[in-house]
This record gives sequence, structure tokens and C-alpha cells, in this order.
Amino acid sequence: MTIWHDRSYQVMTNEPTYDRQLAVLEYWQNVNPREFLPGTVRASDRFVRAHFYINAVTQSADPRIAAASVFSVIRQASVPWGISVADAPNLSTTRWRVVADHKDRRYYFESVISPSVFWVDLDNLDFSKGSDVVKLDLGVDMERVMSGEVSAAFEPAAPFAFQPAD
Repeated sequence: MTIWHDRSYQVMTNEPTYDRQLAVLEYWQNVNPREFLPGTVRASDRFVRAHFYINAVTQSADPRIAAASVFSVIRQASVPWGISVADAPNLSTTRWRVVADHKDRRYYFESVISPSVFWVDLDNLDFSKGSDVVKLDLGVDMERVMSGEVSAAFEPAAPFAFQPAD
């Protein structure tokens, strides 16, 4: 197992392996991204686009602007809803986009079939030992529309069992 940990590793896609993603990126470093970026739904093309845009968007200390910038990058690298490519069986529609703000302990979520972004302020949840297990019920196939800060919408739930590692 290889763990890639460094601030320079800013984006990733499902495949190929990260070392191969970096090799693809190296190839594209010699192409002016303002003139041409790869535009297919292939993961390697989405990786190159996301890498370019995450370094091109506005950098802001304002958490709202920072989250909006990252969401805009993720959206342009998402696989369109319902797409199917015969020779790419691993290609799958993007269903969720998530942005994590580790400094302010907030997770933003966007379902591609809901009209708004919602978030969970982790400081509003009880993570203390012995606290109740809770979940956020999004309905069947994410039919429940959420908006804004949703920590109050978490409901009691039974804990799920983890699968044993092989």
C-alpha cells in the first residue's frame, strides 16, 4: 500500500492508480491548459481537469468562498447523471459531491438530484463516549431534499456492524 500525503496531492479520481494519474498529469504539464484540456469522462481526463482548476480557482480564507470554489472544480470533473459507456464498465454516474472544511469542522454535501447544498457542522453533534448513534435519513435514492445546516435533522439509529477485514 502506498499513502500519498503532501499538500501537492490535491485531487484524485477512481482510477487509474495514483502513480499513473501523476504520470498522466506529467504528460499534460507541457500543454497550455488555457488552450486545451482533456474533456472526456475518463477518470484520467477528469483528474487532469480537476488538477488544473483547483490550482486556478480563487483561493480564499472565507470558508463559503473556499467551499464554492472547490465545489465548482468537483462539478466540472463529475460524471454526468445517467451516462453509460459500453467500453468503460467501471465508469459510474457521480451521485454525491462532498467538501470537507477541517478547520471549521464542517462537511458540505451536494446530491446531484437535489437543488441545494447542505452541510453538517460537526460541533453540533455529540461524539462523546456513550452518546447516541444517529443518522441523517436522505430517503430512498436521495429523494429527501435537504438545505442549509442539517445537524438537527439527525435521528436516532441502530449502529451498523462493520465487515471484518480479510
